[in-house]
Formats: sequence, C-alpha cells, structure tokens
Amino acid sequence: MEVTSTETRAVLSADKPVKLFASSDERFRATVDSPVQGDAAADWLSRPGTEFRLLNYAFGASGSGEVYVSRSMGSVLDNVNRWLKQFEQKDLDQVEVDALEKVSMLGGQAVWVQAEGSYASGMGKPTVEGFALAGTIVQVGADIYTVKMVGPKDEVAAERVKLAAFVKSLRMAE
Repeated sequence: MEVTSTETRAVLSADKPVKLFASSDERFRATVDSPVQGDAAADWLSRPGTEFRLLNYAFGASGSGEVYVSRSMGSVLDNVNRWLKQFEQKDLDQVEVDALEKVSMLGGQAVWVQAEGSYASGMGKPTVEGFALAGTIVQVGADIYTVKMVGPKDEVAAERVKLAAFVKSLRMAE
C-alpha cells in the first residue's frame, strides 16, 4: 500500500536539526539540559543524560560502574535512606544523617554516603553481590542534588578520590 502526504508545516524554533545516525537514546529518551556542570575524570566514559540523570558516566574495567548527577525529590534524609535500602542497610535518623561526613557541593554542605554489599537498584534489575556506593546529597534552595557512584566494590574504592574531585568541581550551568 502506498501513502502520499500532502500536508506541510513551517519549521519552528523548537525543531532541532536532523541528526543522521542518531542512537535510540538520542531519538527516544526524554533528555533535558543539565543545570549543573562538572569536570569528570578523564577516564570516565560520558553517556547521554536522561530525564533523571543530568550528568551520566561509566567507569571501571567491569563496565558496570556508573556515576550520575540527579535532581531528586524528598529530603536529604529521604534520599540517604533510599540509597541505604538498596544495600539492605537500616534507615538513619536525622541525627545520624547530620553526623555524616560533609563535603562542599554546589555552594552547600553535602552529606557523604557510603554502603557496600548486595545492591538492589530496583527497576526490575536483579540484585548484584559485591557492589558499593559512594555519593553525596545536598539541598540547594528547594532542590535536592545527588551524585551517586555505584559499581563493583574494588572499582568504587579505586575511584573515590576522582569522585571527590568531581563533586568539588560541580557548578551551576551559566
């Protein structure tokens, strides 16, 4: 069956130029411009941002390590406990969260969160043994920003210094 279209429309300012050989992510994922920028480690592989990952990277020899920056819902406490649950660890109360190590991030004092063991990310993925988490969570105005590194325990440990430098480099986009 042959179909002929006779409709036309004007090009709008919202139309983006056609990109030949675009990936599925580039064609179909809902991406947004990141409100933050940072200086990632030279050996981290940059991945496209997504609706939920403002900045997105892969690291490590296993190919399963990832680092990403997100804007999250809830409070710092809510996000700390959500991450800890992914590693089957007990919830912290506000006093315990306040006692966590602090680092400067985006003009605020972020809490540094670490966990290791069995990682259940959710989203239909199976639990993975021997994983670790290192990351930061900060409230900036009404927004919660997170930097999360997750991957095999030894690879996360080897990247912690690079992660700390990345967190320190984060800034609001101009």
